[in-house]
Amino acid sequence: MEHIEINTPCPEELIATLKVGDVVSISGFIYTGRDAVLPRIVKAAAEGCLSELGIDLQGSVIFHTAVSPAGVGPTSSNKVEIENSFAPLSKAGVKIHLGKGAISPVTVQALKENNAVFAVIPPVTALLEIQTLERGVVAFPELGMEAFHRIRVENYQAIIAAAHGESIYD
Repeated sequence: MEHIEINTPCPEELIATLKVGDVVSISGFIYTGRDAVLPRIVKAAAEGCLSELGIDLQGSVIFHTAVSPAGVGPTSSNKVEIENSFAPLSKAGVKIHLGKGAISPVTVQALKENNAVFAVIPPVTALLEIQTLERGVVAFPELGMEAFHRIRVENYQAIIAAAHGESIYD
């Protein structure tokens, strides 16, 4: 098992080297979203209007979470609204999807086709709050803590759970 430091935006070449079981430490700006907002982001990507919202997904990371005063912690990535976002958002430039839970073989294949990966992050809200250095709402503020946020993080630890057609859930 290799420990790999990743700074955002994620280079395509680095993503291509990640293997299931690698431990990654992510630093830089990442986006957050879960079931309420991700369908809206998918729609904005399909309509080509992400830049109008101030969103650049090239080489980005999306953490499946809400942002609350208590901190951030992963939500289940296999919720329909979230799992349906993997393929279109990977196609739009997302390289790492962070969350928890088993994802379907169809999603694992979509990640492979778009040189993207899924990494699980333990539910450690208090620890992640200490490693969250900056936060701000990017789009859909009316959704409160489930709005689309951009946060700056330092040393978020995660484990690659699906990469290049393989998954720890198989």
